[in-house]
Amino acid sequence: MSVLVITGTGTEVGKTITTAAAAAAAVAAGRSVAVLKPAQTGVRPDERGDADEVVRLAGPVAARELARYPEPLAPGTAARRAGLAPVRPKEVAEAAAELATAYDLVLVEGAGGLLVRFDDEGGTLADAARLLSAPVLVVAAAGLGTLNTTELTAHELRARGLDFAGVVIGSWPMSPDLASRCNLADLPAVAGAPLLGAVPAGAGALPPADFRKAAASWLAPRLGGTWDAEAFAARETRQT
Repeated sequence: MSVLVITGTGTEVGKTITTAAAAAAAVAAGRSVAVLKPAQTGVRPDERGDADEVVRLAGPVAARELARYPEPLAPGTAARRAGLAPVRPKEVAEAAAELATAYDLVLVEGAGGLLVRFDDEGGTLADAARLLSAPVLVVAAAGLGTLNTTELTAHELRARGLDFAGVVIGSWPMSPDLASRCNLADLPAVAGAPLLGAVPAGAGALPPADFRKAAASWLAPRLGGTWDAEAFAARETRQT
């Protein structure tokens, strides 16, 4: 795949770290990578954004933002309140397509969930993915409550005729509780799509060199890694 759209089941589920892991695995495999952040919210002009964090962790990756808004709100709301032009799905698709002519892999990281609005007309990341005919990777939480939001996201992807690549758990706890362990089987079942990885909690705090070395072990082969869902589930659900 030359363009992969990465969304989440909500905010703070590990999209940026998952994006960085996918970028690092691709770079380690000798691929050129660009990350596109259509709308960065909640940061000042002089602060580092999500795309900058991907570069810090993954290494030699090109990064591009289309717009930046100061308040930590949905992009459409943040743009309106700041009196700035919104980002529209067509602009996202055009930027990603342009990057794809120069890089082997383009990772498009959304803001929040799949249907967070970019503009007052209701444009979303899902619309950009449709224009790109690009697969969508969903980053989900590990524990209680994740099944509902994951199934809703999966339902919407299919209703829109989008290619649902699979699910990555964006922050797998060091000591998973019962719900998290059960979700290793239940997440792919409710999503109707494979579990393609589990990024360990705190991975973003690793030194970049360690992050890059380990990234492929957190992701399945479809994402350029070596992670095996069955082996991981067997290990994590083993009773002690």
